Amino acid sequence: MGIIIAQLLWTKEAFNLEEKKFTQKVHIALLEVAKKLYEGKNHELPASSPINKVSNDYYIVNVDNDFEPEILEYYLKTVFKKFNITTDFEYAMYNCESDEMVYGNYVAISDTSKKENSVYFPKHKNLVYYFAVRFPNETSYLFSSLKFWFILSFALIVILIVYVYSIFTLLQQKKYSELQRDFINNMTHEFKTPLSSILIASNYLSKQEPIQKDPKLDKYAAIIIEQSKKLNHHIEKILNIAKSDDTPLKLQKNDILLASVLQDVTENIQLRYPEAHITVTNPDESLQIYGDEFHFTNIVYNLIDNAVKYCEISPEIHITVSREAHRTRLVFSDNGIGISQKNISFIFDKFYRIPSTKSNEVTGFGLGLYYVHKICKLHNWKITAKSHLGKGTTITLIIPEK
Repeated sequence: MGIIIAQLLWTKEAFNLEEKKFTQKVHIALLEVAKKLYEGKNHELPASSPINKVSNDYYIVNVDNDFEPEILEYYLKTVFKKFNITTDFEYAMYNCESDEMVYGNYVAISDTSKKENSVYFPKHKNLVYYFAVRFPNETSYLFSSLKFWFILSFALIVILIVYVYSIFTLLQQKKYSELQRDFINNMTHEFKTPLSSILIASNYLSKQEPIQKDPKLDKYAAIIIEQSKKLNHHIEKILNIAKSDDTPLKLQKNDILLASVLQDVTENIQLRYPEAHITVTNPDESLQIYGDEFHFTNIVYNLIDNAVKYCEISPEIHITVSREAHRTRLVFSDNGIGISQKNISFIFDKFYRIPSTKSNEVTGFGLGLYYVHKICKLHNWKITAKSHLGKGTTITLIIPEK
């Protein structure tokens, strides 16, 4: 509001200055007209200024000399043109015989100007030979000369409106984000209690002799335990993400033997998915990186796990490790369903899941790659993804030296 008020005050001041400048030009122009009317006459121009501004757009010029209307109009046109007074005007002269103001003419600068009937030109006492000039469009003329100011003011107001709207939107988004986080925290905490009870009861149930003797019941109990553990894993992931949004994760960095982590993760993945075929190309088995081993292990596990889950044929994942100048490059390639170009830029967004038939079959909340991207960002690592539908996905992780 302060900026808008200041701009309006500056615009008003500019209008006042433009009005003063216009008045000065008119005074000088009318003075020159008066001088021309005195040329060739025996009379001299009076010592005092013959120009009298009666109102904003009305001027009286005392000449104390007889003159012809045609000559007056000619002088007014030529002198106004000389001083660049490009607005319509009209004039009237005092007729001492009839003791009244005689209307002269309405002089339009352009043919498109509207011809108006003059307003009443009043008489003035103590003057014998004088004429009056009026500028009917003075205000609009002054406004037109301030186009730049009005355009600038309008642009400033638009910018401020957009700015205020953006701030309001950001505050609303912040409010909704906090509500979402609170809802997720409350929801997951409420899920933890009944889920723990289900796990305890199902574990106890699976150990009962009647259940173990019945293959079907034993299988159903194992399914309950497995699915409960999977649900518990998802809830823990959501809680960890929500917690990391509130308070930054504290990384415990140290030297990590890359080959050891890759071997442990691939062995765990192949125990879970026996059909997966994972190969690792690592020319330097002693290669080390600097980072948080726990979170780096989760990164590798998430990337391989996604590659297996989003594959409609026998999964083949190839991990390539290469050493470059002052950095290590890890490339994860798979033969999965791939990602379209319009969706590839969103895969690291929170809760984002690519709409597809396979995505509907695979359980998840769209937090895996968000977690991977967040941990990479905290480590100052660079992660990129390339993919095409039906041609698999390649995710590259670049880890600089410490």
